[in-house]
Amino acid sequence: MAGETSHTSSLKKFIKGIPFVGPTAGKLAQLPAFARARRLAFPGSASFWDSVYRQGGTSGPGSYGHLAEFKAEILNEFVRARGIRTVIEFGCGDGAQLQLARYPEYVGIDVAAGSIDRCSYLFAHDPTKRFYLADAPKDAGLFDLALSLDVIYHLVEDSVFEAYMRRLFGVAGRYVVIYASNHEALTPAPHVRHREFTAWIRKNAPDWKLERTLTNRFPYDANRPDETSHADFYFFVRQQR
Repeated sequence: MAGETSHTSSLKKFIKGIPFVGPTAGKLAQLPAFARARRLAFPGSASFWDSVYRQGGTSGPGSYGHLAEFKAEILNEFVRARGIRTVIEFGCGDGAQLQLARYPEYVGIDVAAGSIDRCSYLFAHDPTKRFYLADAPKDAGLFDLALSLDVIYHLVEDSVFEAYMRRLFGVAGRYVVIYASNHEALTPAPHVRHREFTAWIRKNAPDWKLERTLTNRFPYDANRPDETSHADFYFFVRQQR
């Protein structure tokens, strides 16, 4: 998704006089003052990304260039090799990554109306792709594969993360593939919070087994943030009962 540099101007004003107690106060106290101010001013994940897309922003460098090509290569081969027919993605973004995909049938979900509008326009003449705001259609049933690409570390609110993970695994019939960082860390960027999502899966989705991981070819380099990534691939398979 989009980087932080184009979204800082509207978040620079410090919010004073707001009392925070408990775990929230402790986490915020660990960040530099400006980072705390930006997090306090953060409008929420859905509002933030809708604003990005409405203003002509993109899903960020991870959906373009060699990072996007790497993801497409891995996913297209996975879909082909496993005989996958139906794919659902939670967080379809601006559709740039999807242009490289080879999925027989695809449903894209996003919390940002701007994302759905953009993808619906971009793929208007492709009957194999459908897009929905916020949640999957109730009568869609289970999908062979559920995808989450460069999304989980943008779910900064605990309640949003919890709901997202339950939806992701709730509609997956055979496989779930996640491309994300997998450690706990706050960051100065208000829209980025790293999470150890595998801990959530072990606790809340015991029917799912981590089949394999795949380190991305361009591990994060602070000197080249737009050309590298914190994320790796995690492939989960549903266990037979």
